[in-house]
Amino acid sequence: MKRVQLFEFEDFSWFPTWLRTCMTNLIVVLQKAMGIADVLTDLIARVLLEKKLDRVVDLGSGSGGAMPEVLAKLQQREGLGDVQLLMTDLYPNTTFIQKFNQDLSDKIAYHQTAVDATNFSKIPKGLKTMINSFHHMRPAVARAILKSAEENRQAILIYEMAENKMPLFVWWLLLPLSLVIVMLMALLMTPFVRPLTCQQLVFTYLIPLIPICYAWDGQASLPRMYAFQDIDELLKGLGGNAYTWEKGHAKKGNGKKLGTYLLGFPTTQ
Repeated sequence: MKRVQLFEFEDFSWFPTWLRTCMTNLIVVLQKAMGIADVLTDLIARVLLEKKLDRVVDLGSGSGGAMPEVLAKLQQREGLGDVQLLMTDLYPNTTFIQKFNQDLSDKIAYHQTAVDATNFSKIPKGLKTMINSFHHMRPAVARAILKSAEENRQAILIYEMAENKMPLFVWWLLLPLSLVIVMLMALLMTPFVRPLTCQQLVFTYLIPLIPICYAWDGQASLPRMYAFQDIDELLKGLGGNAYTWEKGHAKKGNGKKLGTYLLGFPTTQ
């Protein structure tokens, strides 16, 4: 496989939840600047309409990421006004459960118990999504997720906002410069974080713990992503049996590529 198994700080159970949240806040700002929500809305809307689904079940949601914004955009599309979003995680955070479950009129909810993405038989019905999280899965787990989706005849959309196409030795060569650039980006993006807390400010500008961890995780995620040839390897033996897999580059409205996707769906009811 082209993918390599580097570590990211947010993968460790000992990594502080507040620090993980602060890093996620920066990712949300970056995604808004890049227009990720519009790209996801187009991808998800297509599947919901074609498969006549009215709920998105996001796997590995963390603090929600871009999905609440995506839901709002989906509900503005014709025929999707009643779409619901259920966010889930293997380790759901009580803070975000309370945040998203206090007002169910917005059709957003956070599942209160653990959801294992490798066992689709126990996951609530709806289009399953994994947004910028599939690269965290080791090959055996990634394969299990895809296999379970097909065996349980559930539609799944996997999206990564970047692509693993740089030779590994070039990545290592450019890493020092890349880390500095991303740290500087963190300093520039922080004022746009909402809500902007004292904790986010202190550990960005006075004690730059957030920029350091954010820069490493952002750069380490690139070689961890599954390249298209890796996806082909994960899918060996899958497909057929009235289930189809499709992969490709996600595109913005102007046709510019923005990330990659893998879509699996049953071709018959």
